Amino acid sequence: MHFVKSFIRSLLPRSVYRALTAPYHALWAFIAAVRYGFPARKLVVIGVTGTKGKSTVSEMITAVLLEAGYNVAVSSTIHFKMGTKEQMETRRNLFKMTLPGRGFIQKFLHEAVRKGATHAVIELTSEAAVQYRHLFLSLDALVFTNLEKEHIESHGSMEKYFQAKFKLGKALERSSKRPRAIIATNESEYGKRFLALKVEQQIPFALQDAQDIVLSETTNSCAFVYKDVSFEIPQPGNFSVRNALAAIKVGEFVGVPVKTAASALASLARIPGRAERIEAGQDFTAIVDYAHTPDSLQALYGAYASQRKICVLGNTGGGRDTWKRPEMGRIADELCAEVILTDEDPYDENPEKIVNDMAAGMQRKPRIIMNRREAIAEALKLAKKGDAVLITGKGTDPYIMQAQGKKLPWSDAQVVREELEKLLK
Repeated sequence: MHFVKSFIRSLLPRSVYRALTAPYHALWAFIAAVRYGFPARKLVVIGVTGTKGKSTVSEMITAVLLEAGYNVAVSSTIHFKMGTKEQMETRRNLFKMTLPGRGFIQKFLHEAVRKGATHAVIELTSEAAVQYRHLFLSLDALVFTNLEKEHIESHGSMEKYFQAKFKLGKALERSSKRPRAIIATNESEYGKRFLALKVEQQIPFALQDAQDIVLSETTNSCAFVYKDVSFEIPQPGNFSVRNALAAIKVGEFVGVPVKTAASALASLARIPGRAERIEAGQDFTAIVDYAHTPDSLQALYGAYASQRKICVLGNTGGGRDTWKRPEMGRIADELCAEVILTDEDPYDENPEKIVNDMAAGMQRKPRIIMNRREAIAEALKLAKKGDAVLITGKGTDPYIMQAQGKKLPWSDAQVVREELEKLLK
């Protein structure tokens, strides 16, 4: 099946292929919504989109809603969850896509309604919008985090990438729910365009909304004050402050007091694959993070600015976004004491070519270890007391995607734990 789809795609321009398959995807969305009784109409639905921060913001919104006592359903890159703070069912997302197709989300929301859910948090992507998976979600609110250069080869340009995201905003405008809200950054022109949507509430957020920001590398945390309420969050960097502000403002929209949001975010559970700190008794920091764009990579490295960094770096997906390979190599070269380039998701492209493209952006000659486990093990061996080992690119991705559709089961976090245990013995 993978070979047939790849063959058909290779024969047609991407725009033609998408145009031909659009009715198929739209029909799936409609049939599934009818089949499951339009379950989104029975929920408060909050969509979350943007290039970076979607999963973290989704987790933070969920924590706020659960703290307020709601029964919540969550569909994200990381996992699918439903339930209350006291009792939560969780399934890891093994689809290698944020929002699976063929009516998955309608079935998921139907199950959530049947089990008493009142709210749903759904992570949404531009690819999902292009394939009409966002239809019939009856959005109450949409969060837009940011738009950075990504998927350009897929969409054709930054403007086309934005327009794909903006389909989600138009879906919010069409929603029959009242009131509707757009919660978006006002720190970029793209965010301001989202904030111009014709809905009842336009709610901006920006780093300047937070006062007295304190960032701690040693505790992997941030603290700030918002509306005279103190927040302490076990996530690092200014990007975590922005993510938290988005979640706080969603909470305000649905009626959650700011103090309740502060309590929820203070006890925020570990977010898998998102600045995830792995502890096994070592005397250095070990972090697993998705960081799939140059901006997100630079932000992560900046969160550990005072520490000596050993960086394991892959690149997101063979056959896509080739422009960013040397750029990500350049950032690692400038900000890391040691850089190890390794395999990530080559798909049908030569993995060594991907790594060499990254190395082309570097002044120093990097270590190249194609076996990802061996690369991680070497990075941990190089670490000294007080260092930070930063392993990026996979996050919670459950597979390494290889040629002809072959999938190698994988977990960066698990591999780091296993290699730390070996090292500490």
